[in-house]
Amino acid sequence: MDKAEEDEKPLNHAETYDGSSIKVLEGLEAVRLRPAMYIGSTGDAGLHHLVYEVVDNSVDEAMAGYCTDIKVAIHIDDSVTVVDNGRGIPVDMHPTEGVSAAEVVMTKLHAGGKFDSNTYKVSGGLHGVGVSCVNALSEWLHLEIWRDGYTWEQDYERGVPKAPLARTGKAGRKTGTKITFKPDGTIMEVTRFNFDTLATRLRELAFLNKGLRITLTDERTDPPKSHEFYYSGGIAEFIKHLNRGKNVLHEKPIVIEGERELPGGGVLYIEIALQWNDSYSDQIFSFANNINTRDGGTHLTGFRTALTRTLNACARAAGLLKDIKDNNLSGDDVIEGLTAVVSVKLPQPQFEGQTKGKLNSDIGGYVTQVVNEKLTEYFDKNPAVMKRIIGKAVEAARAREAARKARELTRRKGALDSGGLPGKLADCQEKDPSLCELFLVEGESAGGTAKSGRDRRYQAILPLKGKILNVEKARYDKMLSHDEIRAMITAIGTGIGKDDFDITKLRYHKIILMTDADVDGSHIRTLLLTFFFRHMQELITRGHVFVAQPPLYRIKKGKSEKYIKNDQEFVREILRRATENVQVEVGENGQHGKLEGGELRSFLMSLDELQQIFTRLEKRLREPRVVEVLADPSFALDTKADFTNREEVERAARAMSEGSKIATRLEFDEEHSAWNIVYHDEAHGDRTIGVELAQQPEYKRLRALARSTQKYNKPPFTVVKDSRRERIETWRELIQYLKAEGTRDCTVQRYKGLGEMNPEQLWETTMNAETRTLLEVRLEDAVECEEIFTTLMGEDVEARRKFIEENALDVRNLDV
Repeated sequence: MDKAEEDEKPLNHAETYDGSSIKVLEGLEAVRLRPAMYIGSTGDAGLHHLVYEVVDNSVDEAMAGYCTDIKVAIHIDDSVTVVDNGRGIPVDMHPTEGVSAAEVVMTKLHAGGKFDSNTYKVSGGLHGVGVSCVNALSEWLHLEIWRDGYTWEQDYERGVPKAPLARTGKAGRKTGTKITFKPDGTIMEVTRFNFDTLATRLRELAFLNKGLRITLTDERTDPPKSHEFYYSGGIAEFIKHLNRGKNVLHEKPIVIEGERELPGGGVLYIEIALQWNDSYSDQIFSFANNINTRDGGTHLTGFRTALTRTLNACARAAGLLKDIKDNNLSGDDVIEGLTAVVSVKLPQPQFEGQTKGKLNSDIGGYVTQVVNEKLTEYFDKNPAVMKRIIGKAVEAARAREAARKARELTRRKGALDSGGLPGKLADCQEKDPSLCELFLVEGESAGGTAKSGRDRRYQAILPLKGKILNVEKARYDKMLSHDEIRAMITAIGTGIGKDDFDITKLRYHKIILMTDADVDGSHIRTLLLTFFFRHMQELITRGHVFVAQPPLYRIKKGKSEKYIKNDQEFVREILRRATENVQVEVGENGQHGKLEGGELRSFLMSLDELQQIFTRLEKRLREPRVVEVLADPSFALDTKADFTNREEVERAARAMSEGSKIATRLEFDEEHSAWNIVYHDEAHGDRTIGVELAQQPEYKRLRALARSTQKYNKPPFTVVKDSRRERIETWRELIQYLKAEGTRDCTVQRYKGLGEMNPEQLWETTMNAETRTLLEVRLEDAVECEEIFTTLMGEDVEARRKFIEENALDVRNLDV
């Protein structure tokens, strides 16, 4: 039912949450030995699961009514911080364990409030192994709690506390928990977090928990990337968000809410929001206790059954199905253009399979009842909306019939049957699909080069003429009549459409998009990705679609040439060239030593990284002199303890003022019992340097690099090559000078087109499995993908113009 947006949920202050609420089930010994048993895997999914475990604790606080704000940050060393404004983990002594309740939560498996049914009625944690599991699988973990008017802190290494929980400062009325951890690379196979994977889960948690604000920041990018997820209207607002830029059939999403008593005790809560638009694809998300049930389950089946039944009943009663075959709409007809979220909350949900992606609990009948009842009631009150929705479904039924006839016709002609492969396909000799690769190549000329350069035993080439049809704007039958798309469908072999797609008939397990690195190439690649996303998404989710990565640069000197794949490799290569037969004297007359060869290269690479961090911190702190002092190893400003030394902090503050026009002052930080340096920035007001900065990995890396380069970072420098001597005053100028030397007498070409290479070069750099780089196309954030494809490829010109204006500055190295 259409329902006004509710106010933000008031904080709940009724329940007591202290050491006695924490129930302990077992110890931590097994986690490091068999991590996959506890987090699913030690790969990509398990890595991200570590963050979800910490965030789920904060979300449980929100569901219980105590937390409204969660912040997640990925730091430059791939450590992660999660901070919330909940009650804070209890710090009092645990009644049976003899240590603080917080230490029990951090070190005992299955210890936490969610095992005490009075503390959390419904909990979102999937495995429920809790944050102790994260602690066990982390190289280090720092815990900070604000509770009972004080700040409490504790450090762990691989799950073992370095000291008991200690009270370190005053917190006033502030409450909450902050956990920073770095996954242990000796156990986890993958340690690099994916922003989009985390964004997907955090977005889901925000719209499923009305009024909860979740912020995700990635400090590894420059400038840092940040997304805020906040839906005061819950799933109904999220539906509106998904349908932005689309023409909706009814302005307000239909919201269905209901409760049912379960026979085994407890209550089933059902919340569903749905809205139709005029597109040809559907987007239906289902959740159980905040967990995304990607493979559906009883709740989704119950919803779809009720939807088909109710729409058919209403359509027949209104006489709207007279010219439809069998006088019946199918399940696919009624969901064309539907955007929906189906969310249920129940005690002890039963899931199926290793990934827990399917709900098995026997609740389908209850969902069907609620949807039947509420949707019929809604249609009775809104007959005009009902007619528009049924009209859309009737149109879908007619198109389905037309597409079936078109398919049968093309199949009779053999056009979609792999027996008649397209004439321009240069197929491979290998018959085992798992060993075969299909290159979709832009343009006939590049196709010719690729055909000459390939390994015909296992590589097939399909050249594509011009720009393929934009399937975002085309209906199914029109798409099937487009030559290039028909050639792709036939070559790939799986067929297309819900009824005909068969993954077992896939003829190539690697489908590689190979387009130029220019604007047209990017457009063609986007058109191809739109086609796969909309009509062969299973190829993406199963990891069969790749993008070829031709090299970014070519460095040519005389007859020798080298292809370079990325900017980091480019810097390494030009510094290698610059340091051949070169010596650098450090200090006046080389009084601090001489550098050459590998030692010089290593020093320069460290200086280059130091410069990148310097630049990022200068942007953040606005004062170069401040960063200079912070990077100076002669000031002891490394750890939190260093900031408790007033004399040392004061000495650093004076140095900052002496070398610039800024005025600094000291302030006592009660929360950490330490000293802060405060200075004024005209644009942003007062800025503070203290414990918060000292705890950030970027700052720690700055200090480490400054220390490792300290021995030879003593200007002036003299660069000696043959009989030439060049005096250089600063370390930054030294890098700049040697980078320029590295490209002297060379032609550096930013690589653009496939056609610029001959077959041997194309084979060596882009097609040879031994030396090439391929990017696997992965669907990490389906919601973000949906939005981007709709914006870039859909009908709304204004939304597209706004998107391009907002994102134009993020584009790097655009070749026009």
